[in-house]
Amino acid sequence: MPDEPGSLERAAGIIKKYEGNINRIQYDRRIDPCTVFYEVTASADAYASITSDLAAIGYLQTSLKPLSFLKFSVHIPHTAGSLCRFLKYTTDSGANIGFIDFDDAGRHPDRLTVSLNLEDTTAVDRLLDELKSRYQIEILEYDTTGKHLDDTIFYVRFAQEIRELIGESENTFLLSFLADTNHIAQELMNRGNNPRQVFDSVLLTGRTLRATTGRNFYADVQKIRVTPRIDLFCFQMPCGGSIYILVTPDEALMIDTGYGIYHSDVMAMFSHYGLGDELRFSQIIISHADADHCGAGGFFPAGVLMHTGTRDIIKTNNRAYGSRSEHSVLEAFYTKMINLFSQINPSKKITCLPPAGVAIRSIFPVLGTVKIGDLELEVLEGLGGHTYGQIYLYSGSEGLLFTADAVINFSSLTQERAAYNSLADFLVTSVNVDSDLARKERKALLELAAETDRALVPQQKRCRICGGHGAVSVLENGKLAPYGEIMRYSVTDS
Repeated sequence: MPDEPGSLERAAGIIKKYEGNINRIQYDRRIDPCTVFYEVTASADAYASITSDLAAIGYLQTSLKPLSFLKFSVHIPHTAGSLCRFLKYTTDSGANIGFIDFDDAGRHPDRLTVSLNLEDTTAVDRLLDELKSRYQIEILEYDTTGKHLDDTIFYVRFAQEIRELIGESENTFLLSFLADTNHIAQELMNRGNNPRQVFDSVLLTGRTLRATTGRNFYADVQKIRVTPRIDLFCFQMPCGGSIYILVTPDEALMIDTGYGIYHSDVMAMFSHYGLGDELRFSQIIISHADADHCGAGGFFPAGVLMHTGTRDIIKTNNRAYGSRSEHSVLEAFYTKMINLFSQINPSKKITCLPPAGVAIRSIFPVLGTVKIGDLELEVLEGLGGHTYGQIYLYSGSEGLLFTADAVINFSSLTQERAAYNSLADFLVTSVNVDSDLARKERKALLELAAETDRALVPQQKRCRICGGHGAVSVLENGKLAPYGEIMRYSVTDS
């Protein structure tokens, strides 16, 4: 909308005229002086009339075309009316002036410096031809990619940066994504946060994922002997959760799959460690519905086993589904965003665990067991602290406790992983949908690990805690400490 008095009232008047109800409005000059977000409830006929009237006065934004950026200096006569004559040419070309600088007391009293944003790239050539025929002109910058757009059209520039992360997308999708991003910026701004940090965090999430694929992919790896015939691999991804593989000479069981964007890199890594291709995995267990744990399931022929709550979160595209935070704007947006940037591909071959029976382990209902080779793991139902439907796997006899994101050895995370995880903490304020339940679960799981340690003393074994992120760890004086050797895998190893 025009950056002038009465613009907001004029738009609101059109909405009122057709009995539309404004549910949300957000405008912040610090972000973009000409963009306002309205969310409106109206009948289908009223909606059509509202959008038609807004479009008729040039208020409705329906596209996000890449704009050209042009910066140049021009020498104009130092006479009355010279600037007005020059500005008529830029106005006629449809250019939006983002910057203009002239001072007759400066070092260059006859030089005017201007930056322009233009939607029609052919208009750039016409304008330059027009100006060159009348003035001495020097091009300082010319860009058609959108990389140099200034903050007077912040959302157009932001859309260009999103396109770089996800490829070309329909205007309708991008406009919806911008509206959602603006909504969480509004929400976090109301909590005292800088809105620019919101947009920066969104972009940094996508850029970090892309920057750690292909030649830049790496992982930290632990290989642990569980029984004479079973080995456990832990693969810490560059971003997101760990992947666990239990392997025998005959089969392999995967616990969580990592992000979809890493799949080809992960398979090359698996091959390096002798774990074969997708067909090798006879079973896949998903601990919970976050994309860094379920996001590559669809690449594997084997079906996946999960809680009904995990299945429903994937379906609803909202990680807070089934919790007291279910209607959180932040949670809903973060799920959509991370699923988009991480190229989620969840499995369509889903088997859900049965409802809980009467059996209990600690405070957790036992949903059943899974078996690989001579190892049997109990499946424990979480309370819904991190997400609804999160499950844990436990073997007391072999000292294994897979805790998903309820227990993590944060001290084992590299600085890069910790920095990436902090982006989610900022955007949703807490990665747990119910912090009270999350604390209760963590306490109970650590107590179960300590109890298992005490029971394994005669066998000189330990309870290995396999968290959703970080290294496989054991309890040392009440604190988590990495267990065994940690190796670094990089693409040059494959």
